[in-house]
Amino acid sequence: MSSFPLNPAQKQAVEHQNGPLLVLAGAGSGKTRVITQRIARLIERGVPSSAILALTFTNKAAGEMAERVLHVMEGKGGAAAAKALTVSTFHSFGLRVLGREKKALGGAFTIFDQGDQIGAIKDVLGRMGGGGRSYDAGAILARISWAKNAFLSPEDYREREGDEYDEITKVVYPRYQAALRNFRAYDFDDLVCEVARIWAEKPDVLARWQSTYRYILVDEYQDTNGAQLALLRQLAAEHKNLCVVGDDDQAIYAWRGADVKNILSFEEHFPGAVVIKLEQNYRSTEAILAVANSVIAKRVDARHRKVLFTDKPGGEKVKLVVAGSPEVEAAWVAREIKRVMREEGRRPRDLAILYRSNGQAKALEEALREEGVPHRVVGGQQFFERKEVKDLLAFLKVALNRHDEISLRRVVNYPPRGIGETSVERLGVHALAKGWTLWQTIERVDALDDIPSGAHEGAKQLEKLVGEVRKRLLVERAPASAVARELCEKAGIKRDIEASSGSANAAARRWGNVEALFNTFQKREKRETDRGADAADERALLGFLNALTLNFAEEEEEARDVVTLSTLHASKGLEFDVVWLVGCEEGLLPHSRTLDAKATDVIPQDIEEERRLFYVGVTRARKRLHISRAKARVVRGKPAPRVPSRFVLEIPEDLVETMEVKDQGALSTDEMAQNATNLLAMLDSLGK
Repeated sequence: MSSFPLNPAQKQAVEHQNGPLLVLAGAGSGKTRVITQRIARLIERGVPSSAILALTFTNKAAGEMAERVLHVMEGKGGAAAAKALTVSTFHSFGLRVLGREKKALGGAFTIFDQGDQIGAIKDVLGRMGGGGRSYDAGAILARISWAKNAFLSPEDYREREGDEYDEITKVVYPRYQAALRNFRAYDFDDLVCEVARIWAEKPDVLARWQSTYRYILVDEYQDTNGAQLALLRQLAAEHKNLCVVGDDDQAIYAWRGADVKNILSFEEHFPGAVVIKLEQNYRSTEAILAVANSVIAKRVDARHRKVLFTDKPGGEKVKLVVAGSPEVEAAWVAREIKRVMREEGRRPRDLAILYRSNGQAKALEEALREEGVPHRVVGGQQFFERKEVKDLLAFLKVALNRHDEISLRRVVNYPPRGIGETSVERLGVHALAKGWTLWQTIERVDALDDIPSGAHEGAKQLEKLVGEVRKRLLVERAPASAVARELCEKAGIKRDIEASSGSANAAARRWGNVEALFNTFQKREKRETDRGADAADERALLGFLNALTLNFAEEEEEARDVVTLSTLHASKGLEFDVVWLVGCEEGLLPHSRTLDAKATDVIPQDIEEERRLFYVGVTRARKRLHISRAKARVVRGKPAPRVPSRFVLEIPEDLVETMEVKDQGALSTDEMAQNATNLLAMLDSLGK
């Protein structure tokens, strides 16, 4: 089935066909290959590709999986079948289900991003009075998100005694949900949990989706939450053909709602499951795997025991590096990176620096800059979160769905048209009093006598502008790419970007983001035309705009040949020839929040998750690994001694090579004495 054979465990996973299957895939064990080969094998055995659903967690992973299946099937003449597969993230799949069922749900809807959610919660707090605005909306949103991920409705939410944020969340959660419904909107978490609720309430709807997808595959199953588990149990209940692939040793996302118990209890949730372990590692050297195995074996919580091995023995010992300070540590890392690039010919893209917290990146960036090393920091502002992109998308969403109040509030006075915050507040009061939507209030502004003349004129301008965009899209059926360009000119968006960016370079960069959005629309239009679909279809276009909200990953930088700086969480799924795992000290890894967990934390911190995070960092390295720490750091403005991470201390001494580095600009007492001796000898020689 491929140019090189599957190992026995991989083959068993690929050949298994019916019934639940748990594939425990250790780091670097070829899990993606198993999933893609398994899909190809199902198709070869006569399973229609349209009956197969593959789910994962990122658009990048979904795209790679689809490409790999297509590559395998092209060699067998099955490219058309591969293209009919559904390979999707959980949230994109949820959006598809809600989109297909929207007639039963009351028509068109919009998707709230995090900024929209915060705005809605602040609005709820403002309407409550009694000092509600003093609460942190983000902290409340985190609790609501946790509840949704755990598949808890507002009625099921239970506050912890003495936690004021739990108590206010208990009050805000149902009102927030009501606000979403009034806006005809779903938030990101709803895309999974609302599907599960609809299926629970409407068995006929569930039956349709069960008959559509008879084989389900899930990648990174250890990262699923309660709502995703509920969805999978419903969808797989009829045919029971659920294959999940994951590794509880790499479960590192509890802070965003993932529940490692899902993979640990798979056999309870899906009786009769077959369990297969993939332990042969194809990524790292034997020396690196020995360190990884030694640390993860000391997990004290429940786990599926696995021991990684490789058929390629040897490799350089892992280096434990001790530096005097974070600055010395960063300078040494930068010099080493420059050295391996120069002396060993390694490409920057094959090198990475990993750390526990974003705050550690600053010293590293400065050191790399001083050494002239090209680099990128993973996790910068994401494309669809940029203001100019969100503004343009909001205009188009309002044109297609005038009930989308969050998008309307975003553009009601952008670019400025005289409708200030006070006027918006007055419009909102009229809407509430008269039972109108905010858009209906803008349409009827002539009937309102307390709206200032400037705001009155601005409202009329906005009504005309949105009406023109709506006509171009829905009546004249013009391409969205063309309409978006026209909108930027008519609304003055381009002029505002040029005037407000501070410099010509900043303006060019921001306008370049808008141009990139135009290109996104054009690609979509070409794709729809190529497959004979109507690119101007209202529902399809609104669905596309909503889908853009889910497109969180900004991946255009990946092709650049630069050194990667990344948090350990963001490094999951990546691999590099040489890795520097820095800041391995108590208080950083494991993080101080874990060591000083509070009962009021949204999600209790877990020391064993920190161990798994360390394990993930170690297993990112293919050929060489450095683990470093500083002897002292400045904490709250004062130098403080640091001790090695407990995970470092647990590594057997015979598996590592320890070294200490000093600041190049400083000399020890012995070094200064030796230099003085050398100087005296040189002077004595010259005197003779």
